[in-house]
Amino acid sequence: MPDFLLEIGCEEIPARMLNAAALDLRDRVQKMLERERLSARGVAHFDSPRRLAVLATGIPTAQPDVTEQVNGPSAAVAFKDGQPMPAAHAFAKKAGIDISQLERVATPKGEYLSAKVTKKGRSASEVLAELLPKEINSIYWPRNMYWRKPGEVFVRPVRWLVAMLDKQLIPVEFDGVDAGTQSRGHRILAPNAIPIPDAGPSYVDTLRGAKVLGRTEREQQIRKALDAATRTVPGARWREDKSLLDTVVNLTEWPSAILGSFDREFLELPEEVLVTVMRDHQKYFAVEDGAGKLLPHFLAVLNTEGDPQGIIRHGHERVLRARFNDARFFWQTDQKHPLRERVQWLKHVTFQKDLGSYYEKTLRVQRLCSWLCEIIRQSGMTIRPGVVHKAAYLAKTDLTTELVKEFTELQGIVGGLYARVQELDSEIPDATRQLIAQAIYDQYKPESMEDSVPQTPGGAVLSIADKADTIAGMFALGLQPTGSKDPFALRRQANGIVRTIAEHKLPLSLDGLFRDARETYRGSEAGRKFSKDVDYAGSVRAFLRERLEFYLRDALGFRYDVVNAVLASASDDVVDAVSRAEAVRSVLHMPEFQAIAAACKRMRNILKQAAEKGINPAAKFEDLPASSPEEKSLAAYLELNAARIEANRQKKEYGEALHLLSTVREQVDALFDKVMVMVDDTRIRANRLALLQTLLREFTTIADFSEIVTEGKT
Repeated sequence: MPDFLLEIGCEEIPARMLNAAALDLRDRVQKMLERERLSARGVAHFDSPRRLAVLATGIPTAQPDVTEQVNGPSAAVAFKDGQPMPAAHAFAKKAGIDISQLERVATPKGEYLSAKVTKKGRSASEVLAELLPKEINSIYWPRNMYWRKPGEVFVRPVRWLVAMLDKQLIPVEFDGVDAGTQSRGHRILAPNAIPIPDAGPSYVDTLRGAKVLGRTEREQQIRKALDAATRTVPGARWREDKSLLDTVVNLTEWPSAILGSFDREFLELPEEVLVTVMRDHQKYFAVEDGAGKLLPHFLAVLNTEGDPQGIIRHGHERVLRARFNDARFFWQTDQKHPLRERVQWLKHVTFQKDLGSYYEKTLRVQRLCSWLCEIIRQSGMTIRPGVVHKAAYLAKTDLTTELVKEFTELQGIVGGLYARVQELDSEIPDATRQLIAQAIYDQYKPESMEDSVPQTPGGAVLSIADKADTIAGMFALGLQPTGSKDPFALRRQANGIVRTIAEHKLPLSLDGLFRDARETYRGSEAGRKFSKDVDYAGSVRAFLRERLEFYLRDALGFRYDVVNAVLASASDDVVDAVSRAEAVRSVLHMPEFQAIAAACKRMRNILKQAAEKGINPAAKFEDLPASSPEEKSLAAYLELNAARIEANRQKKEYGEALHLLSTVREQVDALFDKVMVMVDDTRIRANRLALLQTLLREFTTIADFSEIVTEGKT
């Protein structure tokens, strides 16, 4: 069985798009092979800035023949007086058989003609030549370029194609380029065409010889080169940065690294500014000492074998010096206008065309922060409303600074840095000023699930209020995320709200938070633009439940059925939901709860079926003369323990409540073993339904155990 190779060679693909595109192409080719009955033993991908490749091992040389039973016209139409009519001749011709071989089959619509049709499999080369252009054209790119043929798009101009079955060329054509058996090596180190001997493992070896490495090898080579360059500075180490490492891996085919230096005087600037300039603008790694303090050095990753004469290093140092000089100039210029003076400038900075300026947003966020601080204070938690109020007032002022205009990645961070060194108010003590600065610094946190939440409670409140204001305004305008589209990053911001509430254990209701956030728009010009067709409360509630589900399942690792059970009970209190999920997870191993989960499913089904038939439970369970001992025993248990379970629930001692509930298993089992609920006597039936309803309500105050998987559990 031959191996298959497809390589798409093109101009350099943007680093941020390379990984997703390589996996997309691999998955598309794999599904196409399976769909066309050409399944491979294994499918792998190879990528570099100038190529996407798929390698499939052991695919069939041709599709197997397939025999199908095909139905044709009705027998009444196909035959008349026993003689075949044109419809019969046409169907036999289409099936490729003689009329005498046609069969008659009975269907719900009557008797029809049928035939066994053998579809001969096509060669793998023929199938691939036809379908590969469609798969290449279907790769998802955030942005495409249009070339030559109408309808054919790719992220960059395609320069060559390789398509082979072992040594055989597959006649594929895309973007006006015909496939061949020659690839290209490194643009500088091996610029000539290189023949690919076959579609097997020799492909990777051939590229390695032409100075092109696969992704894993490139990352290993970069790490080794960074380590070697850093060792020339005693006591130094390069600062690990996964995002930057992924970027430079996707920018190089044969990487090496050089160590450069900059003037020590630049270390007077904040570390955040220096690292942002190096990382985001120049793709340099920072160098630090053993204590994590920045050193006047940097590491640049090259797409070549090295820099023996130091010419490249000198060029990088000169560029970085200019960038640092710009940053220092902007820092010094910005100090001429303190943050408190810049608040009024925000009137001329648009937040969103329908939601007004950042000055209006500042006033809304201040108001929302005040409400949230009062809720937190009343719960007994320590919070400093004055710090939060001042931080909210100054939070967006750095958007008017020259440093943020030049380095937009530093918004928020710059405001926090300036607040640390400026006099915000002559009466504010230094310790308070540092708290205000930290809250401003953390206002955008967390920017991802890997990022940390704000350090202080004040910063947490500011971060939550800022994000809630944005989400509330967008949803009220009808601009909520749809499908994979989320242009305003509302999902990321909602994830940040959920995480911040959970990790700071803030006593905030999601419904209350977003009700208050929308209330801050009341009477404003923005509020008058809100869509009357939007179900604001319902859509926000569903959106936040989805984000809480994501946090519990993907961030905290709870089983999907545990998450479903917990959120089916309540999904408004983040901290409470986490506590209940932990409690449920702690009892899943107990046989009692496996049995109770099954019983809950049964109770819910009985009550549902009764409701569908219009049968209602009694208002409450009564001890009737006809009540069985099992009913009475279960009712006695509830009367004795319901108050204790509720007390534990109110104190959020969910583990204790669940262990108490587990003791009811014997009574529940006995009830279902010996008592028929849906009897003919209406009063007894309603009474027993009331008992089930009461019992189910006791269980579902913490979690809906009917959601727990009791069979086929993973």
